[in-house]
Amino acid sequence: MDTATRPAVKFLVVTLLAGAALASGGSAPVLHAQSPPAGAPSPGPREVRAAQAARVDRPPVLDGRLDDAAWASAPVLDGFVQREPVQGAPVSERTEVRILFDDQALYVGAWLFESDPGAIVFGETRRDADPKDADAILLTFDTYLDRQNGFLFATTPAGIEYDGQISKEGDGGIDTQRRQQTGSGGGFNVNWDGAWSVATSRDEHGWYAEFRIPFATLRYSGAGEQTWGFNVVRRIRRKNEEAYWSPVARQFNAYRLSSSGTLDGFQAPGRTSVTTTPYALGSVRRDYTPATGPETGSTADFGVDAKIVTASSLTVDLTYNTDFAQVEVDDEEVNLTRFRLFFPEKRPFFLENAGTFSVGSPQDVELFFSRRIGIEGGRAVPIVGGGRVTGRVAGLTVGLLDLQTEAVEGLVPAQNFSVARVMKELPNRTRLGGAVVTRLNTDDTGDRNSVFVGDGRLGMGEYLTLEGYAAGSTTPGVSGDAVAFAGQMTWNSPAWEWNALYRRVGDGFRAEAGFVPRGAHQFWQVRGLRRYRFTSAASWFRELRPHFLAREYLTLDGFTETRFIHIDSHFEFANGAFFQFPALNLTREGLREPYEISPGIVLPAGTYDNVDVGFAFNSNLGAPLSVQGRIDVGGFYNGFRYGTNSTLNARVSDRFVASLRVAWYDVELDQGDFRTTVVGMRAAYSFTPSVYLQSLIQYNAQSDTFSGNLRFAWLNTAGTGLFLVYNDLRNTATFAERGLPEGPLDRTFVVKFTKLMNIGG
Repeated sequence: MDTATRPAVKFLVVTLLAGAALASGGSAPVLHAQSPPAGAPSPGPREVRAAQAARVDRPPVLDGRLDDAAWASAPVLDGFVQREPVQGAPVSERTEVRILFDDQALYVGAWLFESDPGAIVFGETRRDADPKDADAILLTFDTYLDRQNGFLFATTPAGIEYDGQISKEGDGGIDTQRRQQTGSGGGFNVNWDGAWSVATSRDEHGWYAEFRIPFATLRYSGAGEQTWGFNVVRRIRRKNEEAYWSPVARQFNAYRLSSSGTLDGFQAPGRTSVTTTPYALGSVRRDYTPATGPETGSTADFGVDAKIVTASSLTVDLTYNTDFAQVEVDDEEVNLTRFRLFFPEKRPFFLENAGTFSVGSPQDVELFFSRRIGIEGGRAVPIVGGGRVTGRVAGLTVGLLDLQTEAVEGLVPAQNFSVARVMKELPNRTRLGGAVVTRLNTDDTGDRNSVFVGDGRLGMGEYLTLEGYAAGSTTPGVSGDAVAFAGQMTWNSPAWEWNALYRRVGDGFRAEAGFVPRGAHQFWQVRGLRRYRFTSAASWFRELRPHFLAREYLTLDGFTETRFIHIDSHFEFANGAFFQFPALNLTREGLREPYEISPGIVLPAGTYDNVDVGFAFNSNLGAPLSVQGRIDVGGFYNGFRYGTNSTLNARVSDRFVASLRVAWYDVELDQGDFRTTVVGMRAAYSFTPSVYLQSLIQYNAQSDTFSGNLRFAWLNTAGTGLFLVYNDLRNTATFAERGLPEGPLDRTFVVKFTKLMNIGG
């Protein structure tokens, strides 16, 4: 056995033995959950709750008033129980839900009564605004009843549309503590936009929501009688309360589809549907960087995405001249590391079922990362076209993707990217899968890279999960150890959370259609957390969470590149406010060669051990004015660092919100001092949930640039519509060596129109 592989095998064996001990109760400690309150359901085998939908010949009018006679024919879903603040207690405000269907859609009506209607928190009036800090109603549909994947639809009293796809119960991959849930390949893909409608109303008794979710928006097996996983969640923000129709344990959330009830008694159509989403884009740009003086130019572009949903539950997506989401802007980030930052996918074509193709751990090792297609060195590379097939075949989840990009002279040759993915979902959160990912230069060189991977997850009981993957790559001209693998054990009970992880990436392993910022390395992590609950609904203090975290990145020969040991405790209050007891962090950074951390400041090779403290906090984020962020102070390489990354949020009304973010760090080193500063101000005014004006102004001291983005959107369905965008980029210092005077660098005005069109079925 390879000496580099032996520690990993030992780790995985220990992980499996420890997992078996915990699952069987052997010598593992007995973990006691919070006792249910008086009057709450007693513990025992969980009974799966069942809901019935009633057929109607005439659908209700979608106005949020719920006064149509059709609603009287539907069974009532009630008996909601709290997850927060007192698990198992009845919901504090009367809540009723009814479900109807016809040949076109499901209709869900929610009666959300409120004893203090003046205290209802509307949140932000804008599509996909996060509803977690507002009153809200959320629906989850597990349409294949695999207890792992599904759809989420939600709204607030402001009547917004909030939706996303859930994959792998929100887990999404190895090292879930660092997972970006908003990433398209994450456990919850909020960037996915479906075609559906919702309306809300309010009176002196509370607020009401009326959903229409077309069957064409959902993906399910075959036609006829259906049984889906289903759950409803109500959030009452003034009490920071969350209640479920089908109870979910406190340590989990709405993504826990294995705890859902069922929805049956209805039929779904099986006909094929065909939709297209063409886009047209025009822009005018003035470039101030040429030495000969400013240049002005204009462009016009168009493209189309097509979607074919077959009666056999397969979805075929085709694209020509792929939409690059030119209206989207990434937030500027401070990067004091030697490694690339991770930014999530936002381009529409890549969003549906993105979780199907996800293998690995974003930010560290993502074996397929769609932002590698059509983006090189921060520049757009035209995607000529391609397609994707996703869905279910013979009980298997399958995904096939193939895309061709154009050559860009001096930047990148023409390339083809392809992915083949297959998974089998099994009971109790278990799955097995495999994938092949290939990048091929389609010029005469034939340069290519292929990655072959097998992955899986094993659920044991309610709390224990084991998962891992093993991958190998082939790249002409690259030798060495071309294997990468990882294994993880997670225990998550009401009282305790434990996590252990090991990963190794060989020196010959390449994932050129993935994201592997550190290249060859070893990584291990151990994390432990204890939850202490204060269960009284009247308590102003809700939970104490002491915990520790230790992680380390090493080279294959054992040299420590990064070590992080963290000891701390979280304090959570009843209104959602939070602070972190000043955390103690023990860090190590190892440099085998000099590193230029800032222009003109070069750190010598060596090992740097330090101690720092961090303080994270947020006030009540449901309040009109709130603050959140963190402060860091302590040793940094051979010097000292202090600074903050904090945001001030203001909700003037449900229509107008603004925020100011400051990420500032002052670094003092033996080789010199420098300061990194990013300031971002975001403001949005919503005329309706589908019509809004939004601005983002950012200053980045590292690049000495000031950027502004002003966007007007008039949305139709599924995130399509009219967009007017103005971008302005200017430098704030003189770069004589580049011949760039202080002032504007680039100004662009973009008009974009997209429309979802049903052309068949």
